[in-house]
Amino acid sequence: MVDVFSGRLLVSKDGRSVDPEEALQNKVVGLYFSAGWCSPCRDFTPVLCDFYTELLEETEPPAPFEVVFISSDHSAEEMVGYMHAMHGDWLALPFHDPYKHDLKKKYNITAIPKLVIVKQTGEVITDKGRKQIRDKGLSCFRNWLAGADIFQNFSS
Repeated sequence: MVDVFSGRLLVSKDGRSVDPEEALQNKVVGLYFSAGWCSPCRDFTPVLCDFYTELLEETEPPAPFEVVFISSDHSAEEMVGYMHAMHGDWLALPFHDPYKHDLKKKYNITAIPKLVIVKQTGEVITDKGRKQIRDKGLSCFRNWLAGADIFQNFSS
């Protein structure tokens, strides 16, 4: 993930700046393109929340997974409101970072919500994260882990 977010900071739900190199190292990363004004997004976000919580808080050791929210909200205030109201304790690209446009182009985002699962290099494991979570639940994480070339003992 160093390649994808090199030289940038991410923010946590509580507004702290986070070094992506530390936070995302050796993890499968879900790039979550979403917005609070989008009803399909508001429909899927609680599902992603549950998935994230189960992987990180209910498995020992916590699964090597992190979500980075890339906002399509209309303002920084909308983004923060959406994060506080609905999001899990995951990270986000700051609202005013123009890099979100590059990410949308790089990952061919034409509609939201979109959950793109990527490996450490930024290569796509799947761009159908949302559908896979809905269809398969936690079991899809094993496939992502296999595709991510992260060797870690993970059981669910």
